[in-house]
Amino acid sequence: MVFDHLYNEIVTLGLLPGAKMSEAEIATQFGISRQPVRDAFSKLDTMGFLLIRPQKATVVKKFSIREVETTRFVRMALEVEVARQACENWEPSMLAEFETCLEAQTKAISFGDMTAFQSQDDEFHKLLCKTAGVPFAFAEIEKARVQVNRLCVLGITRDHKMNDICEDHRRILAALMANDKTAIEMEVRSHLGRMDKTIATVRTLHPDYFSE
Repeated sequence: MVFDHLYNEIVTLGLLPGAKMSEAEIATQFGISRQPVRDAFSKLDTMGFLLIRPQKATVVKKFSIREVETTRFVRMALEVEVARQACENWEPSMLAEFETCLEAQTKAISFGDMTAFQSQDDEFHKLLCKTAGVPFAFAEIEKARVQVNRLCVLGITRDHKMNDICEDHRRILAALMANDKTAIEMEVRSHLGRMDKTIATVRTLHPDYFSE
């Protein structure tokens, strides 16, 4: 319970990079002993979300440009290959799931619900992995993007940004339906390339969120 709460607070920026956290205060908040909080802190530290320092306050880890660049490279390599394999495996019967996902994205945009939109964004990329016949690849993609998700929260809060991402998904689906590997690779690279602008914007607006 405490881990899920803290994880959600960090990835949705309820707890900002650099924010201090106290085991004692969180234990009191949840009415539990400090051990479950300590365990949650340890797990979040292993995931790269916290910086635990002996005799000093635990803080939410700031963004590292080096880690972000590594994430971008790994995710691009994975998703391009997934998309190309998805083209090879495409069957018209697969269309319904993609259409349902895109309809849910459109609905989330109309309500300005970024949490729902992010969930359906994940679903779209999960469907690509499923279509490619490598559903396990999504777990690897998630590992690669877990730190960048916080940056994305800062970068897609405006409706038109969500619309842009949804339109990217529609173009990726069109290339998939056409079995066009060249087009789908171009669309995936363009789609993931949006992250570069997000990183640059956030770094300019919030330099204090970065450690380097």
